[in-house]
Amino acid sequence: MAKQRHPAFTCQECGAVYNRWKGKCEACGGWNTIVEEAGAASPMAGPAATRPSRAKGRIFPLEGLQGETKEAPRTPSGIAELDRVTGGGFVHGSIILLGGDPGIGKSTLLMQASAALAMRGERVAYISGEEAVAQVRLRAERLGLGQAPVELASETNVEDIIATLSQGRPPALAIIDSIQTMWTETVESAPGTVTQVRGSAQALIRFAKTTGTAVILVGHVTKDGQIAGPRVVEHMVDAVVSFEGDTGHHFRIMRAVKNRFGPTDEIGVFEMSDQGLREVPNPSELFLAGRDMATAGTAVFAGMEGTRPLLVEIQALVAPSSLGTPRRAVVGWDQSRLSMVLAVLEAHGGLKLGMHDVYLNVAGGLRITEPAADLAAAAALVSSLSGNPLPPDTVYFGEMGLSGAIRPVAQEQARLKEAAKLGFSSAVSPAARIEKSKTSKPERLPLSTSSIGHITDLVAGIAARRRKAS
Repeated sequence: MAKQRHPAFTCQECGAVYNRWKGKCEACGGWNTIVEEAGAASPMAGPAATRPSRAKGRIFPLEGLQGETKEAPRTPSGIAELDRVTGGGFVHGSIILLGGDPGIGKSTLLMQASAALAMRGERVAYISGEEAVAQVRLRAERLGLGQAPVELASETNVEDIIATLSQGRPPALAIIDSIQTMWTETVESAPGTVTQVRGSAQALIRFAKTTGTAVILVGHVTKDGQIAGPRVVEHMVDAVVSFEGDTGHHFRIMRAVKNRFGPTDEIGVFEMSDQGLREVPNPSELFLAGRDMATAGTAVFAGMEGTRPLLVEIQALVAPSSLGTPRRAVVGWDQSRLSMVLAVLEAHGGLKLGMHDVYLNVAGGLRITEPAADLAAAAALVSSLSGNPLPPDTVYFGEMGLSGAIRPVAQEQARLKEAAKLGFSSAVSPAARIEKSKTSKPERLPLSTSSIGHITDLVAGIAARRRKAS
């Protein structure tokens, strides 16, 4: 007697499974995300006497922590910014999930990376489930990569893809664009559903681990920027890379959300041009290009993205409000962080901001997450309120506490070196320094620094500069 298959209701956002339909998913809180899918026969169905007995497990050897360790073999992509994010190249047998908004440049970047690898003699396969082979060739010709020996195919069946890639020499890199269009015969559901995405990803992961091929899975994203499909796929892969950017700006930022073989705090900066994506080796010049030095309310922040120093301009506008509740708007920074800085300026800085609209913007579209931007944001706010421009050759960095104290931040020397390289002559930084070992020699600062220990020092310094100017 054939086993009866029971229908399952699966949430398309988080992958939670229910035995009946519900309007709201209890796991992720999404509405109208539960879809009926054909489920497999339950392995526990039927009486206990008719269930298959569990086979005896195989005993495998256990090893200790001691032993020889080797660095994971990598294949450099030939694109320095991409290698920076991945940790030096593609690890053999690794799975990378690449997500990004539609039209951000994911396929363009992967075409350039696959062409660079193929030109070095590596076997590279580009499998597209969304475009025909002629469309992929047209993009490659537009990028000037039509002569690269990249193997192309337009296929969505995972079993056929694995059988084709298994012929001959294993590819060094296989690109699947995209995982939401793939389907496997072992799952009875439509392509793009949670079970199909999970099953297809599991089959491709098994192929990568057995052959040593690095596989890149392109994933769609939802409205809030999260990679669509079940969250379990992000746990299955070795690295999750997001490709970010605003269509209103010509640069793109790549950052690793998860990376088992490399850092997760590095970023790669690309610039969109007529010839595809161009690497930006010095992003600070890009973000500071065209800044107005004589306008009040602008401050240059010396930040860090991983091991890379980055200088960006923070713009603030403080204007009297005609509303009962003043408006607070921020772009590129945390809204709650701005509220904290405003509260500290009122409580300890002596400023009256309760009847003013406050707008804060990070120029260039970059999003800042580190708390070291507190001092630069506060300087821009004080400058806008007082109408006094800040010195154009000065950078700011430092974390602000609720008591108004300016706390030290890490990698101060790298921030100052980047500022000196771009022509800045002074910096406003915390008075305290992070303690170093007693054996280390004191480093010579590349530019003059003005150390402040409390927010009142910053407000007094800007006010004194105003009186001096008048």
